[in-house]
Amino acid sequence: MREIILDTETTGLSPDQGHRIIEIGCIELFNHLPTGRFFHSYINPERDVPPASTAITGLTTEFLKPHPIFSKIVEEFLEFIQDDPLVIHNANFDMAFLNSELRRCELDPIPSARAIDTLIMARQKFPGSPASLDALCKRFNVDLSKRDKHGALLDSELLASVYIELLGGRQRLLDIIKTEEAVLEIETSVMSNFPLRKFALNYDEINCHTEFLKQLSNPMWQALAEDEVKI
Repeated sequence: MREIILDTETTGLSPDQGHRIIEIGCIELFNHLPTGRFFHSYINPERDVPPASTAITGLTTEFLKPHPIFSKIVEEFLEFIQDDPLVIHNANFDMAFLNSELRRCELDPIPSARAIDTLIMARQKFPGSPASLDALCKRFNVDLSKRDKHGALLDSELLASVYIELLGGRQRLLDIIKTEEAVLEIETSVMSNFPLRKFALNYDEINCHTEFLKQLSNPMWQALAEDEVKI
């Protein structure tokens, strides 16, 4: 199962007030495990970055001006996320901004049903407790030492660790890995002991098999054997 951890940074709190995305960070998970693949881009918002946003993200109007506008990175972004579930902390916020940018590009919005909201997961699991990303990192002992400012890719990395913990923790993932390794071991053993034939049966082999089936009482393979002979 492929999932995408996603985070955005913006110039403000609402796209309805003319605020825009200034950074996108995405991390690929497969069976809840990071694969090492990611998407990251700074984005020229085509407007000034307010001081309040700079204070949170460290990103300024001058820094973002040389970077591409959203329409220049949207194809690569959509190709990366494909149609897979998006794991987002406070999904309504990010989805509103993403869909606002997609509408500007005259593209279809991303359905809200694709979002897995870790904020909702945290509130359900720890009702009444702080559920910000910082609070959850502290709860799960996720290292915050590199986080001086908010950054979309760094926050996606932190969220990936938090998401794993919300799902049941690293021990659960170890059990998944052990199960997958056991299945792989069985498949490897079967393939080594019973290698696939890379050529078709000849008529002598088919006839021998047919004669063998005649010695059995109503074998269910008889019809298959007859079909093979006809072919």
